[in-house]
Amino acid sequence: MKQTQLTYPFARSLQITTAIASAQRKIVAIADYLQQPAQETLHYLRDGEVVLYKRARSRVWQCRYRLYNGAWVRVSTRKTALEYAQQIACDLYDEARYRERLGLAPVQKTFAEIARITVEELQRDLTTGTGKKIYVDYISIIERYFVPFFGERHLQNIKHDNIAEFERWRNNKMQRKPKSSTLMNFASAFNRVCTTAIQRGWISERVPLPKLSRKGEKGSVRPAFSAEEIAQLRAFMATWELQGTQEFDRLQRPLVCDYVEFLLLTGMRHGTEAMNVQWRDCEWYEYDKVRYLRVRVSGKTGERYLIAKHEAVTVLQRLCSRQLDLAGQPLDAVLSRVNKYIFRNANGLRPRTFNGMFMKLVRECGLLTDGAGQRRTLYSLRHTYATQELLSGTDIHTLSKQMGNSVRMLEQHYSKLTATMAAERLA
Repeated sequence: MKQTQLTYPFARSLQITTAIASAQRKIVAIADYLQQPAQETLHYLRDGEVVLYKRARSRVWQCRYRLYNGAWVRVSTRKTALEYAQQIACDLYDEARYRERLGLAPVQKTFAEIARITVEELQRDLTTGTGKKIYVDYISIIERYFVPFFGERHLQNIKHDNIAEFERWRNNKMQRKPKSSTLMNFASAFNRVCTTAIQRGWISERVPLPKLSRKGEKGSVRPAFSAEEIAQLRAFMATWELQGTQEFDRLQRPLVCDYVEFLLLTGMRHGTEAMNVQWRDCEWYEYDKVRYLRVRVSGKTGERYLIAKHEAVTVLQRLCSRQLDLAGQPLDAVLSRVNKYIFRNANGLRPRTFNGMFMKLVRECGLLTDGAGQRRTLYSLRHTYATQELLSGTDIHTLSKQMGNSVRMLEQHYSKLTATMAAERLA
């Protein structure tokens, strides 16, 4: 009797523990069962390497197939009829195995997936400073044009007919026929997506891929200023910069005038190059006992050095004297040392753009348009620089290095000056 009283609590506890463990096993088994497709909807193909099944409340057949490494891949066949779903499933399995034998990724990526990876790579290069400024345009083209049109298609299935259809759609979206330079950017952006797919093993380099057209309307040369108009502009700026009535105008007008002068004396690109120049990017360069002002710029063609006109030194001296945090320092103490932007107003504020103020300047000066009625922009200053250099005898190869353009581009846009440059020899 005593033995029964001693062992009963232990036996009772053991029974409860066993019951709980059994219930837990049943719960796990039920959960596993619920996660698996219903047995009556399973169809095995290719010796069990391919399995067709349906999910709850779905009429579409799903499939899973096994790779060489034992991993299972799940994908929808997008078919409701069993015979079609079986064909799709077997085709997916065969293609995956074939791609594995070629050393490629077994699963194909859609254009949108490849584009997303491409954009991430371009943005990473821009963030680290190893990318080119043109990458910003590539990203915009990929996101605004390529992904909406090609999104769910596979890259290797894009044919020439699809490219032609895309180009019609793009032109309609842009509401104009693109210039050759724009088409070059589209073609380069598309090639970058293709390169990403090849490097990641999502497509073989042996697969022929279509190309986007690079031939478009020839870009028109922006209107330049003549030497007489430049003299007129400079004389007007001498008084215009002092005529601001509001505090903002009084700060911005002198800065705009120095910006215009600096572009005329260097030929650099406005915005992407000029706005990002810092004092540390300007330095003295001595050659044959003559000291020159050398400026490092980073543009859409990468980083380069250019030699400024001697008059640009006076512009930098004015800028340095007006900036309150640098006032009183000699220019030599600022050049190549100070890590601050050059084009800031007296309070140190850096404008986002000078476009509006420049248009106001040339409008009030009477130089908004050229003789043919073409409207001038800040880019006209760069065109003016190139024109004046060529007319003064600077060879086109030297000018291409200075301006960061190809010789071919300069020849294409300034070929009309060839006869003028050789007038003395031809007359």
